[in-house]
Amino acid sequence: MTEKKIPIFYACDDNFVKYTIVSLQSMIDNASPAYQYHVYVLHTFISDEMKARLMELQNENFTISFEDVSDKLNEISEKLPIRDYYSKTTYYRLFIAEIFPEYEKAIYIDSDTVVQGDISELYHTDIGECYIGACHEQAMVQVDEYGTYAEKVVGVSRHNFFNAGMILINCERFREKSILDQFIHHLHTYNFVVTQDEDYLNLICKDHVYWLDQRWNTEIFGNIPYPIEEAKILHYIMTNKPWHYRDCRHGDIFWKYAEKTSVINEIQQVLSDYTDEERERDAVSGENLLALAIKETNREDNYLNQINRLTRAKDRVEILKKIEDFEKRGLFDVDVESDPPSKILLPDDIEYLRNGLFDKMKTKMAFHSARKFVSKLIKEKKLIIKEIKGIENFKALDSGAVITCNHFNAFDSFAIQLAYDAAEQKNRTFYRVIREGNYTSFPGFYGFLMRHCNTLPLSSNHKTMKKFMLAVDQVLRDGHFLLVYPEQSMWWNYRKPKPLKRGAYQFATKNNVPVLPCFITMKDSDIIGPDGFFVQEYTIHIGKPIYPDETLGRRERIDKMMTENYEIWKNIYEMEYQIPLYYTTEKDIQNDLGNK
Repeated sequence: MTEKKIPIFYACDDNFVKYTIVSLQSMIDNASPAYQYHVYVLHTFISDEMKARLMELQNENFTISFEDVSDKLNEISEKLPIRDYYSKTTYYRLFIAEIFPEYEKAIYIDSDTVVQGDISELYHTDIGECYIGACHEQAMVQVDEYGTYAEKVVGVSRHNFFNAGMILINCERFREKSILDQFIHHLHTYNFVVTQDEDYLNLICKDHVYWLDQRWNTEIFGNIPYPIEEAKILHYIMTNKPWHYRDCRHGDIFWKYAEKTSVINEIQQVLSDYTDEERERDAVSGENLLALAIKETNREDNYLNQINRLTRAKDRVEILKKIEDFEKRGLFDVDVESDPPSKILLPDDIEYLRNGLFDKMKTKMAFHSARKFVSKLIKEKKLIIKEIKGIENFKALDSGAVITCNHFNAFDSFAIQLAYDAAEQKNRTFYRVIREGNYTSFPGFYGFLMRHCNTLPLSSNHKTMKKFMLAVDQVLRDGHFLLVYPEQSMWWNYRKPKPLKRGAYQFATKNNVPVLPCFITMKDSDIIGPDGFFVQEYTIHIGKPIYPDETLGRRERIDKMMTENYEIWKNIYEMEYQIPLYYTTEKDIQNDLGNK
């Protein structure tokens, strides 16, 4: 394969190929002449007459081939538990990577489309190690019942569910990750009946999607937030077909290209012959699909419920349910997991900065043990740090700083420790604020680390807290770093930033040092942990330092730093996950931030 050869795949039958012709006509009209395009039409039967009609579109840039996938279907027939997959042409896209091993990536596109943009631009999008490049499914985003179905049945956020009618396939990753085999495996596990193959693909590719500009798959559905002229591809989804409805939204664009083809008369005849009874059937079909989504959501034995019940640790499933409940109730600062029974940390129980020789020896021993422990976690892929972004912001610090981080795992402080190591701030020590019970009551190895790895425990005793505050002041004024979790609570694998508490920003303001905002994003790895959930891959994002604004009063400085920190986290969240930050709670969290 040369770099200039672009493979494009359609899948259709003899009845639908006339719409493929219109889609391809539009693609040819708008494609860059600088490249060669090889268009493959996957099918099990297309008549010689219709093949000839399609072949009329060949030119010096576009080559067209017909690929009969019957043999591939027969090859896997014994593995398929459901016979009607033979007749579903959309499933053919799953074969592309296997049938065409010469391609590193390829475009799959449905036939009910019009291409207004240059398809070569889409192909040359660098999607990295993601399995596919795709656009958000608007039915899931804009219709609550479908969105709830995606989340409660498939287990994918409504904002991270893609439409599979136009995808840029990373063929290498499809082969490497055996996507076809995974699909077949999931067929045996559960029969998705709402968006069917789209459900399976979303389940398999979860967290491995490169989100394309929505203009590359503009679904003719609901709200379209930009002028239709900006759409690179129009996708006439569901029953919104110009050849069935004269008033189909943006149908004029379809007909503009249809009129250039040899099948215009046949398509006009389809429109003329389409009856009111058939249109009524379409309306009923739409209502039935919505009802089916609701029914599947409410089924006790739906896919996600089965997985949670059969393969996942019960305590983790319950924690996730509790997080969902707490978010709805706005209880963001309440832990969802119980701390070990705790005794009160009294002033005589601790010397915060541990300057004695014996304490220094214990600290050295604790760090040696901790590094061995973290190395073992990384080697066994129980802790996966995929990337550290913004390390230059850490390296550039020339003073002490309060480091803030979202709190979602007992190991997340290890991730920030690794970022500190990567920043090579060797003349400054890394401290972390921990809870009282973690210091006084945690048993065994973890308790040893809690007490001796430069930790500053909080206390419910007023006099002890005075010692704590003096230690914090000294750490920051001496130019060291202090990790604080301003969300206060730890919610297991919770990806959203939670509203922030004021303490971290009070420390920074009092000592006139910056806040270094860190936010860790997660993706499912390919490894299932002992709890039945995927081990998470972490990306550590280090934002630019936030400095106290000396033109403001103390309270205003604190409020401004806290708000800026939250906005940085929010922007990272929305950029990395490609979804808007929203909470299920009825409370307006955004307006409440300054009052926390």
